[in-house]
Amino acid sequence: MSRNLAHLPSSITTFSVISQIARRIRIVPLVVLLISTVPAWFLTEAIAPQVVRAYTARVDLAIDRLPEENYETILRRAEAAARAAAQRSFDQDILVTDVSIIVSVQNYGAIAPVLTLEVSRPQWRSRPDAQNWATYFKTARSLLFFENTSNPVPAASSVSTPK
Repeated sequence: MSRNLAHLPSSITTFSVISQIARRIRIVPLVVLLISTVPAWFLTEAIAPQVVRAYTARVDLAIDRLPEENYETILRRAEAAARAAAQRSFDQDILVTDVSIIVSVQNYGAIAPVLTLEVSRPQWRSRPDAQNWATYFKTARSLLFFENTSNPVPAASSVSTPK
C-alpha cells in the first residue's frame, strides 16, 4: 500500500503567505530606532542609576623612635603622620569614602601598633583632627618598653678601688 505524498495537505505554510505578511510589515528606519534608544537610556538611568564604586583606603605606617624621645612625643608624631596620611588619601582619590590608618612604632627592635585612625570623608571634612578619630592601643607602651624608661637606669660606672 503506497501513498502518494504529493497530494496530501501539508501543515507547512507556503512561502507565498510569508511574503504577503512581509509586505505588510513596515520596517522602522535605522534613524528612528537610534533616536528612540537615547531617551530610553536616559529613562533607565533616571529610574535606576548605576552604583558608585567607592572604597576604603587602607594605609599602614611605621615610624622609628628617635633618641631621647618619650612615649608621649612618639604619640604626637604618630598622630601627625596619621593626619597627613588621611589627608593625602582623601586628596589623591575622589572615590575614597573612608580611610583606615594603622601607625606602628619601632623601638629597639620591638614593633607594636600605637594607634588606628578610621574616619569617613564627611567626618574628616567637618573635623580634620587625628586625635578626635584615633583609637589608641593601651598595651603599646609596655610592648615598646616605654614603662621602664620613665625611671632611667643610671649607666654603669666603673668603680675604682684603691690599691
